[in-house]
Amino acid sequence: MFEAEAESFRQAGVRVGTDQRLAEESLLEEALASFPLQLRNEALRMSRLYAEIYCFENSVRELIKTRLAEKARDWWEHAVPTTCRNNAESRHRASMKNSWLTGSNSDVLTFVDFGGLCDIITNNWADFEDLIPSQIWLKQRFDELEMARNFIAHNRMLSESEFARIEMYIGDWNRQVGL
Repeated sequence: MFEAEAESFRQAGVRVGTDQRLAEESLLEEALASFPLQLRNEALRMSRLYAEIYCFENSVRELIKTRLAEKARDWWEHAVPTTCRNNAESRHRASMKNSWLTGSNSDVLTFVDFGGLCDIITNNWADFEDLIPSQIWLKQRFDELEMARNFIAHNRMLSESEFARIEMYIGDWNRQVGL
């Protein structure tokens, strides 16, 4: 009965229950409290870039999967370059053996290196050329984003100009592919 009443309040625009965003912010603040203020501020700034790169990289994976699966059910075997496929499958097998490290490990495409995603697209150019201006355009953005991604993954602070470049390249990509 409460849930039915609560739903009618939600539909009317009344907030019911706890504010998840505030709870998350509080937990993050608590987790970072023991570190110096400058480190906390840098971490929060870099977390935005991490989130953007994470979304970008995984949206590229989804685009690849969607486009290539439209063409063939066994696209993984036929459309992914051999070296890229072998590396991903090896990482996937290692992940399955390390069952103590839980997480999403069922999709082998998630084990493809960042640069390998670019290779898959260029290897199947006919399936992507309607979205992407040129292979040169693609490679340039992927190369620069990969360098920034690796910087972020190894917890190094980037400059403001690099923040702007990453956001510009991701924005360019999103406009090109229609996100």
